[in-house]
Amino acid sequence: MVSFILILIASFFFTGIVVRVKSLAQGRKGPVILQPMYDIWRLLRKGSVFSSTSSVIFQIAPSIYFASVLMAMCVVPLCGNQGLVSFEADFVFFAYVLAIGKFFTIIGALDTGSSFEGMGAAREALFSMLAEPAFFILIGTLGLLTGNMSFASIFETFHFGSYTSYAFAGIAAFVLLMICMIENSRMPVDDPKTHLELTMIHEVMVLDNSGFDMGLIMQATNMKFAMYSALIANLFIGNLEWYTSIGVFFGVEILCAIAVGMVESFMARYRMSHNAQFILVLTSLALLMFFGVMASQGRI
Repeated sequence: MVSFILILIASFFFTGIVVRVKSLAQGRKGPVILQPMYDIWRLLRKGSVFSSTSSVIFQIAPSIYFASVLMAMCVVPLCGNQGLVSFEADFVFFAYVLAIGKFFTIIGALDTGSSFEGMGAAREALFSMLAEPAFFILIGTLGLLTGNMSFASIFETFHFGSYTSYAFAGIAAFVLLMICMIENSRMPVDDPKTHLELTMIHEVMVLDNSGFDMGLIMQATNMKFAMYSALIANLFIGNLEWYTSIGVFFGVEILCAIAVGMVESFMARYRMSHNAQFILVLTSLALLMFFGVMASQGRI
């Protein structure tokens, strides 16, 4: 329960910090940190408009997407406490409950009958499929390193004791952050501010969403950012006292938000043909970590 509440709190300011960092990098004052939440609250108070060509699938897709992120948040542990849902190999449940939400987002976009939204849905499905091996290899490697198979036991057992453990934590943190960027369709894979349909991915998928449904989608994105950052924070918390763990958690959340803002400020978006190569590099890094763990344990 602790992790769920802390992730929810972090989601309120994560995107605001990202926007503020981008504003400062561009020499602007920028909006207040809670401005994205004000925008979401305004959308949640509005009604939704549905196209006459869409069906009930399009209407329920945002709610299922939001619910899938809430369910995934229940699996994430923190401060030595298990998540609301915890069992052996729960990271598989984590990945595929998010996949359910992504699936409904994709078929919701296809349900509109728009060729542009269908194009964005195809790209979103491709990038998610390519990012999946990197996540499973990474978490499986951490399980091999610690001898455990659940999120809570993996992070509780992971300790820093040598230079290799710091290297493993650094690689894992980088891969998780990049997977977070891919899952949330951010730079350098996608540009959330673009208005050119031919190069849009996630944004073109939600062009027909409005009002309350759009507010759910935006808040779900904020929670996914905070959730993946919580996984990174777990790498560095270990068996710390609860009050120290909370400080580390929010410190990592802020650092991840700053990192996202800096990446989006100083990196150009990749060409669409290069995105697949970039995502496969993450899988290569996860494999490198896997073979490093195997070597450190004398198995190869």
